[in-house]
Amino acid sequence: MTAFVTAVLGAGMQGCAAGFELARSFPEATVLFFDASIDTARSAAARVNALVGRNAALGRGLYVEEDGDGLKRALDGCGAVFSALPYFLNVAAAEAAVHVGAHFCDLGGNTGVVRRELALFARAAARGVCIVPDCGLAPGLANQTAARLIDAMDAPESVKIRCGGIPVNPRPPMNYRLVFSATGLVNEYLGVSECVRDGRVVTVPTLTEDEVLDLPEPFGRMEASVTSGGTSLAPERFAGRVRDYDYKTVRWPGHFAQVRLLRDLGLLDDAPRKVGRISIAPRAVTEALLRERLAFPDDRDAVVLLVTCEGRENGEPVVRRAWLHDEGDVATGFTAMERTTAFPAVQVLVDAIEGRIAPGAWTPEAVAASPEYFEALASRGVRLSFS
Repeated sequence: MTAFVTAVLGAGMQGCAAGFELARSFPEATVLFFDASIDTARSAAARVNALVGRNAALGRGLYVEEDGDGLKRALDGCGAVFSALPYFLNVAAAEAAVHVGAHFCDLGGNTGVVRRELALFARAAARGVCIVPDCGLAPGLANQTAARLIDAMDAPESVKIRCGGIPVNPRPPMNYRLVFSATGLVNEYLGVSECVRDGRVVTVPTLTEDEVLDLPEPFGRMEASVTSGGTSLAPERFAGRVRDYDYKTVRWPGHFAQVRLLRDLGLLDDAPRKVGRISIAPRAVTEALLRERLAFPDDRDAVVLLVTCEGRENGEPVVRRAWLHDEGDVATGFTAMERTTAFPAVQVLVDAIEGRIAPGAWTPEAVAASPEYFEALASRGVRLSFS
């Protein structure tokens, strides 16, 4: 694979972690970081090179637009593309990857965008490449884990996914540390979530149906609430197999009440408001303040994922669970959110590159939910326990 080149689009938190893992996966290949900020791209490349001990990565500036023409030229010669771009650019990125004949995965975040990517099936298959959107933590690993539990049970009935990125030591103002895009965070708190109820796909408003969780130590009492995007298209896939399927985000107690207050005051609204002589969207101000006030760069973060599947085996009721607890890696400096979002996606892309996924366009739970996938993921340091 000496001539193999992988592109990483977006060299921020998750993109840098993905580039590192790709460099580790293919010791003689090259990783090209593309970012609107050439300084960010070069910084990510330098960090990866220092970690892997070779000149594995290069950083380049590229402003990705929705028409994708410049991106197609930039990706020429690449064999695989990892997108850590904002979700609304992923269709253009996937189309560019198909155009140059490269395998592609992204971190998802918007179900409508994912549908448009899956519509590339015929074009991808004709080019002999795989398009797999929604490969992050949730959507992504959470739904893949649910798929594994469902597939292993004779008669699955109910699936509950509870997942969250949280600070190890919560502190004011919101018992939260920002570990990915503020825009993505706010997006999760708005709109509706798709789930399965009584065998039918339905929508549930976000920030509703709060519940109390008792998680294993060191967490204990936590809270969970409905958020958007975590299930993506999985409810449509499993509606015929399970009676109930839902997703909620986990936070330290008190967080969701604060988010509801921001929403109810209009501080998450996109519509501009005139203040004096200027007009500005309240959400833009809120996101800027979240980036500033919730950064806590020296605080450790954790990711928790609990998937519970109830059903029957040999006619008897049974409950199966999967549990993930990650607190990042001190040696590399990658946070728990970076690892558990980027590394599962990298494993999907590696499976595509190495021929374990057929050409076409797929959701990750359809093609990467086998025991072998989770064994490979564990070798990357992301270990789930199944019971």
